Amino acid sequence: MLTLEEANRACQKAIDDKNPDGYYAENERFHHLIYKQSGNSFLEQEALKLHKNLKPYRRQQLRLRGRMQQSMAEHEAIVDALRNGCPDQAANALRSHVAVQGEKFHSLMKSLKAAAE
Repeated sequence: MLTLEEANRACQKAIDDKNPDGYYAENERFHHLIYKQSGNSFLEQEALKLHKNLKPYRRQQLRLRGRMQQSMAEHEAIVDALRNGCPDQAANALRSHVAVQGEKFHSLMKSLKAAAE
């Protein structure tokens, strides 16, 4: 089974290759591993549903300037906290990562609305 660190290295390789579509796929695997390894099947299923509903928007937000690198830095903070056995730090890093995605999603929706007007 793929480890979170291996999934994160695959994300970094996609960035190094300047491949946003590859990063999107590897990022999805990274997130799915977190859901799976949460040990909470209800949470995993709910997160997967939300992930599926937001899928078209998540791909677009990765095209925003610097977002892949920012996302990668957020992943590193998550993996480091987990590796070091710091659950509170990992939880904060995960919350921050999700909050940033929400902010980027809001910015994307705003820009699409402005472009349509």
